Amino acid sequence: MRWLGRGGQGVVTASRLLGEAALLDGRYVQAFPEFGPERTGAPVLGFTRISDEPIDIHSQVYAPDAVVVIDPGLAKSPDAAKGLKKGGKLILNLTEDPAKVKGEMGLKGVRFYALDARRLSMDLIGRPIYNTTMLGALLKVTDWVSIESAKKVVRERFPGEMGEKNVELMMRAMEEVREY
Repeated sequence: MRWLGRGGQGVVTASRLLGEAALLDGRYVQAFPEFGPERTGAPVLGFTRISDEPIDIHSQVYAPDAVVVIDPGLAKSPDAAKGLKKGGKLILNLTEDPAKVKGEMGLKGVRFYALDARRLSMDLIGRPIYNTTMLGALLKVTDWVSIESAKKVVRERFPGEMGEKNVELMMRAMEEVREY
């Protein structure tokens, strides 16, 4: 899968959290970012491969099964659904009307999901936390990792109260993400 966001929004962390959860579930994993010397706020890609077999390929994911766009400003970017397989899942953090955005993007043969991660994280934590929110949305629409493994790695990455808030955020995102 591919993650798309901006530097500082947790693309790398989200990719790694998903990979670590898959490892706990006994699967093979690759999780890595792609970025250059850009500063905070520049577009960043993250990639996560999960398999029941050893992974021999070592490149970007050019034909993902899912794409998660963490930054709402990149939702309508040409890169958002680039290479997404037919029947693949596009999961967007949107502050706009998802049905309208879906129509504007003109996507065919793609499953389109959205939630307002900013609103949700502001309500629960008081600041925009996109990585665990969008991880929760991905967990809802795929069966790639167990929820228990995802909770465990989030709590390990963010110990104490912040970990519990991030788990709550992930679980709320699972409730709120919708297909359009």
